[in-house]
Amino acid sequence: MNTFVPLKLDDKENHIKPVFVIDTSDSASVEDNIIAAIKTVFDPEIPVDIYALGLIYSVKYDAESQKADIVMTLTSPGCFAAGMIPGQVEQAALQIADVKSVHVELTFDPPWDKEMMSEAAKLELGFW
Repeated sequence: MNTFVPLKLDDKENHIKPVFVIDTSDSASVEDNIIAAIKTVFDPEIPVDIYALGLIYSVKYDAESQKADIVMTLTSPGCFAAGMIPGQVEQAALQIADVKSVHVELTFDPPWDKEMMSEAAKLELGFW
């Protein structure tokens, strides 16, 4: 059974089930599958997934404990989605069969900048 480390946020939307479930039957690494799951999470104001936006700073997986540690940021400290996106990231990672717990750390160091976005995200949003 999947378990999770609760976030300090009490928003019920933090624990909704993501729309997509990643198939882990291929040879991709667990970290790659976690990243694929994270790519199903979108900022509600921006039509680009949060991975392409550059909001995910690191994804680490410990096979022994089956725990994923994810460090992420938001586009700004005052982002209204702060109570929602980290929980969605947590739930997306828990959809991976080998992941039993997830810790999402929210940081603003370094602060997010549009240069952190992928080229595809910049094209999508007209930053080129």
